Amino acid sequence: MSSKFLIIIISLLLVLLIDFYVFQSVRTVFSEHSLPRKRLVYALFWLISALVIAAILVFQLAPSGKLPTSIRGFLATGVFMVTFSKLFVVVFLLIDDSGRVLKWFYSLIAKPEPPVDLSRSEFLAKAGMVTATVPLVAMTYGIVSGAHDYHVHRVRLRVPQLPKAFDGIRIAQLSDIHSGSFFSKTAVKGGIEMLTREKADLIFFTGDLVNNKADEMIGWTEMFDKVKAPLGVYSILGNHDYGDYAYWSSPEAKAANLNDLKAAHKAMGWNLLINEHKYLTIEGDRLALIGVENWSAKGRFPKYGNLKAAHSQTEADYKILLSHDPSHWRAEVLTGFQDIDLTLSGHTHGMQFGIEIGDFKWSPVQYMYPEWAGLYTEGKQNLYVNRGYGYIGFPGRIGIPPEITIIELSRSAS
Repeated sequence: MSSKFLIIIISLLLVLLIDFYVFQSVRTVFSEHSLPRKRLVYALFWLISALVIAAILVFQLAPSGKLPTSIRGFLATGVFMVTFSKLFVVVFLLIDDSGRVLKWFYSLIAKPEPPVDLSRSEFLAKAGMVTATVPLVAMTYGIVSGAHDYHVHRVRLRVPQLPKAFDGIRIAQLSDIHSGSFFSKTAVKGGIEMLTREKADLIFFTGDLVNNKADEMIGWTEMFDKVKAPLGVYSILGNHDYGDYAYWSSPEAKAANLNDLKAAHKAMGWNLLINEHKYLTIEGDRLALIGVENWSAKGRFPKYGNLKAAHSQTEADYKILLSHDPSHWRAEVLTGFQDIDLTLSGHTHGMQFGIEIGDFKWSPVQYMYPEWAGLYTEGKQNLYVNRGYGYIGFPGRIGIPPEITIIELSRSAS
């Protein structure tokens, strides 16, 4: 038996085991209801279970790379939402059953007559089912509302060495668009209009335009070409842009896809930086823009970037680096390129789940990426990590809304 089919069988057995256990809680809660109502509830319960099993089979058996990322995301999300919610019921049932077993043993030891028959607690069964609705409601809200609830994050950096002509420059940053995941053109258009109203002087896009394939931009190129700024739009590639996570009929097909993606940047009027640097010049003053391909300190992500080549022979009083993965900053920038003043990254999405209240912020992603959202400073070097414009996997966001960043550079503190 292949490992793939073994994984499928184990997954289905676990789902069925959870279902049969949770069903005991359903039976307890509806034990006093009429027979027609019980039959309806039971039928709905097992219909949802059958849909989850069907989703697992489709997800596992569909040829690698043939199932669109958006569909895979929705299938995985549906399975996760239902199963995760049922686990809350399981916790309450385990508490109940543990108590029942202890009482049963006590009655067996303390009395000579047969042990008492202890019924399941209706209170704990109901508490488990009510608690299970919390993650279900939260994730549903994250899809319906959170996915496109764009927020503008504003940062003001004091830069005494900033060339005088660039004093007060307003930079907008977008990252991680993941066009293959979008399900609402109206909402996405609203986010672009929000960016346009900021009237930024310069716009940067820090990678992951698509999930896997260039054709995910069909129908979106005409929308994102509205992203414009007086000093231009500059972009880089992220780990998802190379097609590394998709099935390709040949290496040539994969290479052609990357060329098509580069053409999409050009069609939108974005200046794609491939391990190179360019200068912005105003009134004789200039600012260096350095853009690298994806480079990650995490082993599972590719290292296509060549910062040494991109940085070579740059001469400017202020240097900005675009690098998709924020782990690059600590691994290479801080240690070997102290003249890079500001690094802009994305990639983490804030894991699309977390808490941000005032200065407090938390997300599980921080245990993988020390720098995962917002501004970080060491010495005279700054890193800003954008929370992402889009989403992937889970088609929503909970507590970490999609972001449009506005950074103002100023020579003075006021």
